[in-house]
Amino acid sequence: MDGLQKILDFCMRHQTILGCSIVSLLTAASEYIFSSVVFRCPCNSKNMLYDSSFLLAPAFVLLVLSFMVNASTWHLLTGTCSAKKHREYSPWGTSACFCQVLLPMIAKASVAPLTWIAVALLGADFYECAATGSILIERFYCKDNRTACRNQLLKVPCDEKLSANFTGERLSLHAQSQLIGWFLIASIMTGVLISTCVRRCCSPVSYLQFRLYEIYSKIEEELFETKSKDHAKQLAERNANSFFERRKPEEFHTPSTKDWHNISTMYTINSEEPYYSLLHQYVNNKSGDSS
Repeated sequence: MDGLQKILDFCMRHQTILGCSIVSLLTAASEYIFSSVVFRCPCNSKNMLYDSSFLLAPAFVLLVLSFMVNASTWHLLTGTCSAKKHREYSPWGTSACFCQVLLPMIAKASVAPLTWIAVALLGADFYECAATGSILIERFYCKDNRTACRNQLLKVPCDEKLSANFTGERLSLHAQSQLIGWFLIASIMTGVLISTCVRRCCSPVSYLQFRLYEIYSKIEEELFETKSKDHAKQLAERNANSFFERRKPEEFHTPSTKDWHNISTMYTINSEEPYYSLLHQYVNNKSGDSS
């Protein structure tokens, strides 16, 4: 049991990294199946257009889906355009606060599409099809008799006999694709490392306090979810009982719309106030007003 608890603690502590890793593996598997079963290079003048659609369209769809399944997206957007008059406590004093929430959200949403593009480049099939329809590749390989060379180059991904005559070029296209793929992966990892270091270096609080903030945020979210379910259940029971029993409903306190808006904005920790969430800030300030 101790070993299982340690594993669970490790997973909870590194859930973001593990989640991104799982998404990357699933995307890589999907790309492999997709390229093996669906993708067929037309081997004509449409090579570039066809390949670009197969490479970029799924990446765009994955990006949109990543934003849609990310709860932070809806937390950030819901009520933003119409709720300013209701909100008393807002952490959006500067654009830096907004970026602290928006940039990590964009980074998480980019995991799947960037993985798709990187794996597709490592596989080389997409790049080879696109490259044979590229004017730049044509100018590089077809210096003499360009019309005939171009027609042959377009058919390289589909014709095994013809591809044998372009062995050097074919290997070169594969090498180019894989080099670009590894460069993209290295760039992503470097960017993640640098952005994480900069974010932690610019943190307004120390490491231990930031860990407390993360732990508190997770526990508050879990407890708030439980309390919300209990509250909704009690309210539903009260209304149902009143309806079926034909009696006046009991008094039941429900937070006002203004109260909900005051605790619903995305929050970023700062060193000026000893709060770990908008709920924490709201409760403390309301307690002070009551006193």
